Formats: sequence, C-alpha cells, structure tokens
Amino acid sequence: MHELAGSGDDGSTGLLGGGRASKDDLRIEAYGTVDEASSALGLARSLSSSPEVREIVEGLQRGLYRLGAELATNPARAGRFVTTSARDVAELERITARLEAEVTMPDEFILPGATPASGALDLARAIVRRAERRCVTLVREGGLGNLEVRRYLNRLSLLLFVLARYEEDRSGRRAKPAREATSPGDG
Repeated sequence: MHELAGSGDDGSTGLLGGGRASKDDLRIEAYGTVDEASSALGLARSLSSSPEVREIVEGLQRGLYRLGAELATNPARAGRFVTTSARDVAELERITARLEAEVTMPDEFILPGATPASGALDLARAIVRRAERRCVTLVREGGLGNLEVRRYLNRLSLLLFVLARYEEDRSGRRAKPAREATSPGDG
C-alpha cells in the first residue's frame, strides 16, 4: 500500500478500507514488523542455494503479505477482511514436521549464522517473534479478533528455526553452540 507523496508527513498512515492511524499505533507496528520479516525472508531466499528452501520461503513471504494486509485493515472493517485461517496454520505445521524429520535438531542454544542463508532465516525468525508479541498485545487490547494471526506467527517462528537448520544441513555446516567452553588466552 503506497500513499501519496507527503500524505504521511503528519505522522499518520492510511489503512486498508479507509481511515488513518498514527504511525506508532500498535496495529501499524504489527504490520510493519511483518513487512520487516518478509524482507529478511527475501534476503534468505536470495542467499539460499536450495531450490526447495527458496520455494518454501517464497510461499511464506506470500503468507506474510496476506497477513500484513489483514493487520493493515481498518479495525471497523476487519471482520470482512480475514485472510489468515486455521488451514494456513496447519500448512505451516505440516511443512515444519516434514523438515524436522530430515534434520537433526540442536539440543542446546546455538549461534545463528553458520551460513548466510541460515543467518537470514534466523533473523526473520526473530523479527516474526517481535511481530507475534505485537499481535499478542493487539489481541489483549481488543484490536485483533482473528486469533489465527497470532497462531500463524507462532508456528512460523518455529518453522523458520527448523528451516534455518535444514539450510545448514544442506550446506554441510552446523551452527555453533552458544555456550562453548573456552579459557582465557584461547582466542
């Protein structure tokens, strides 16, 4: 959604379905964060050498586009514009389960960035978690009625973690444990 040049100079932005909201409104924060996640996924997609990962990521970006549009809708019209469903959540769960069956998952915290693509996927995951937190508050304050949005973001963050590990496995590189034993003078 693009605004006319200068129309947001007053600190507000247009909503789908009409109306305006302050640029620091929780709804705007939520869909702006979803947009950030999609951009990080675009980076991951461009860095991955795996056609399968690129295809999955493109599908996730399309899902985030629909979810962002739902969040960007004027709350007075939100009931008419529900795009995120339990079926979408189930699809994320299906992809996650399939990938988990092919990857040895770490049993400890890891340092993201074993490969450029896995690092970008982990960045997207962290951004999705922030979007989820914004949506939790939005639900609590009565600004979001479709609880599938929150569930979708929760499942998406898990899928992105698994997908980053899948990307690493395909490249032959594994993320390092966050807590490695080192002694002074080792580095």
